[in-house]
Amino acid sequence: MASAHVSAVRSLYKKVLTLHKLLPNDIRAIGDQYVKDEFKRHKNATNEQAKQFMLEWQAYAASLTVQLKQPEDIANNVGAYIPDEKLDDFNDEQVEQLHELFQETTKPKTFQPVEER
Repeated sequence: MASAHVSAVRSLYKKVLTLHKLLPNDIRAIGDQYVKDEFKRHKNATNEQAKQFMLEWQAYAASLTVQLKQPEDIANNVGAYIPDEKLDDFNDEQVEQLHELFQETTKPKTFQPVEER
């Protein structure tokens, strides 16, 4: 059973990172790091936590798959509204993570010159 769970986690992890390849680079960089951190953070989760973790990430992958099928303006079409009722269920650490993600995604874009080859 444990090896089946590990396989399912790896498969979901790879699926999410594969979906992220279709995102704009700045969004992808933030998303990839967040995914890596979250999967690492939940490595020793309880069975109940792992079940909820997998359900949430599967829902994210499904939602992102639908959003990416409309590529006309991906940067402005990716994401989902989080209702207040769901925010009320977040613990302090999750609220802080969400706030950090918000800060990172709303930073002004800085010009980075392209390196000559």
